Amino acid sequence: MNAEMIAALRELEREKGIAFETILGGLEEAMASAYKSWWKQQHPELDEESFGVRASIDPESGDLRVWIQELSEKENEEGEVISEVVSEQSVEVTDEFKGRIGAQTAKQVIFQKLRDAEREMTYEEFAGREGDVVTGIVQQQERRYTLLDLGKVEALLPQAEQVPSEPYKHGERLKAYITEVRKGTKGPQIVVSRTHPGLLKKLFELEVPEISEGIVEIKAVAREAGHRSKIAVSSREPGVDPVGACVGPKGSRVRMVVNELRGEKIDVVPWSADAATFVANALQPAKVKEARVDPGSQTALVIVPDYQLSLAIGKEGQNARLAARLTGWRIDIKSETQLAEEQRGSVRGSAGQQSGGEVGAGAESGGIEAEAVSSGGADGADAEAAPSDEPAGEPVEG
Repeated sequence: MNAEMIAALRELEREKGIAFETILGGLEEAMASAYKSWWKQQHPELDEESFGVRASIDPESGDLRVWIQELSEKENEEGEVISEVVSEQSVEVTDEFKGRIGAQTAKQVIFQKLRDAEREMTYEEFAGREGDVVTGIVQQQERRYTLLDLGKVEALLPQAEQVPSEPYKHGERLKAYITEVRKGTKGPQIVVSRTHPGLLKKLFELEVPEISEGIVEIKAVAREAGHRSKIAVSSREPGVDPVGACVGPKGSRVRMVVNELRGEKIDVVPWSADAATFVANALQPAKVKEARVDPGSQTALVIVPDYQLSLAIGKEGQNARLAARLTGWRIDIKSETQLAEEQRGSVRGSAGQQSGGEVGAGAESGGIEAEAVSSGGADGADAEAAPSDEPAGEPVEG
């Protein structure tokens, strides 16, 4: 060690942000370990358990000093055997150790500290970014996961977070939603998702300035990745149409989100503080004649014209199912004809017990009942937030 080495360590502190004391402390520990091994080679009769080595490096001149310690074993209060320093004696560090062993040890320690520091800096850069959207390049595809190159680090896209209908090609750019950042033995590990509802919400925030500025708010999100999604939006300013802001001129804004999600259909509906109005809006593009809500049982009875029944239910009940998730209400859909028959007593059972068929079943009644799997949307979107001043708009499908 010399003054030039100290100057180099100071330069590393400025360039890499690694504390000088951290590197110096690591060097002292490594030098002590290396000198103990070298001392044992010079004195093979010594027992390694009977002696230790302490090293110190002058932070100004870089001079290395070494002490040989005499150790003895004793039991502590917990009954564990520990080593205690009885005495120590300063020894001269030979040129052989300084030139060959010392230089090699210093090189290894510095490189290791640099790697550790870079990993720590990368972890700190991504720690706390759960919920952000990152853009990566597809690097490697395995049976259980896909790797995305984010520049400084690779992100893991597990198979469970991938959209089955999306093929990922090597070298293509892909946006993903960060779900977890954790420390690993080889650096930070970042887990991302393409199916999370938060990805849809963040993409709209990137494309719609009114959302990023806080004028328009996404109240709830419901998503079946790769197929169809619904988002409920409201405006904090009476003069701003929240649905129109999200759709953009000639559908340009929503089209950008649809393209990023590889053609996933998106319905943008107006949010309302009135539960009946919100449920009716959530079933768009179907036209709802009437919606009756029962807050006690958290259920909603929706009446639609006969020709709108299949549209309200959607393919395999998808539209009703997404509306239930978006609103948090259990939705029972009936056509006008079915309701009239029930009122005349032509449908079996009492009117209060009839709710149409369950999703994917119940062809007899012509109705459908959809139950919310989860209320709100990505990142805890709340379906009971402040009411919007905007009237219900037309359905928008990307």
